[in-house]
Amino acid sequence: MTRPAVGAALAPRPSCGSRHGGELFGRGASAAPTPARLALLGTGNVGSAVLERLQRLGDRFELVHVANTRQASGDFDAAGIVIDATASEAVAERHAEWLARGVHVVTACKLGQGGPLRRWRAIRDAAAAGGARYGDSATVGAGLPLLRTIRALRAGGDRIHGIAGVLSGSLAWLFDAYDGTRPFAACVRQAQAAGYTEPDPRDDLSGEDVRRKLLILARAAGFELESDAVRVESLAGASDDALRDRLAAARASGGRLAFVARLQDGVASARLEVLPPDDPLATGRGTDNRVALWSDRYAAQPLVIQGPGAGAAITAAALLDDAIAVSTR
Repeated sequence: MTRPAVGAALAPRPSCGSRHGGELFGRGASAAPTPARLALLGTGNVGSAVLERLQRLGDRFELVHVANTRQASGDFDAAGIVIDATASEAVAERHAEWLARGVHVVTACKLGQGGPLRRWRAIRDAAAAGGARYGDSATVGAGLPLLRTIRALRAGGDRIHGIAGVLSGSLAWLFDAYDGTRPFAACVRQAQAAGYTEPDPRDDLSGEDVRRKLLILARAAGFELESDAVRVESLAGASDDALRDRLAAARASGGRLAFVARLQDGVASARLEVLPPDDPLATGRGTDNRVALWSDRYAAQPLVIQGPGAGAAITAAALLDDAIAVSTR
């Protein structure tokens, strides 16, 4: 495969300081040189937020390559860390290759871990075999400690039995804002303008974004599911009349609508549900992601993790937290 042409004019050499933890897996490596050489792939909403955040931070990174689909500037081969802020299959396909070459990869793109199972396995094996690390906290929950928690539980001998979550910040916002008085499509346009949706909102409405996130969580929990193992309800063709009827039914029962991903002992689904008021997933507002985990340790009452799950700024912060952790371990 040829290297994808991803680029923008190379910015001045910004940097970042302070030390934070991130979602990393793979064999430990010696500390990266200071400043660590960084390549940024993607200059859309998230990539631009990464560049802005780098400008405000310290002196840890030397930005040697910036790229988008139109052009590339700088020396990609000089980078020790790649930040993938794209939504590109071609870029995701190269994650394992870069890891095998000893290049750390930090990503918000769900197509690596949440794509075909063979790609997930290749990334896992490449990270385990070499000295490079894979930072993926931005792929699910925009940096919430979801993957970190699942991996820590499993490392301590716990077994994950169930996961239920509102995993899409954009769909969470949409069903928090939608009251049936205006077209659902108008709410979608507002969410897109605010930067809450994927670059193509159909990825959100189709449930594809949630499918990928659930696959990432399931695989981290020990369930190596194929991509088609998740049964997904698409909202892409839902009519206003149908959505108003479902909203009315939810209100009549005292509940609320939410697009919920569920994994129970390896069976996975994602669909629009009515959550009763006492459901652990019913408490969030706005773009909040809410995830409940059931395990041997948390059998009667789930462990619940909640926080903002959409937006370029928090996703960029999660990417840089992982990049800092990669460069300091």
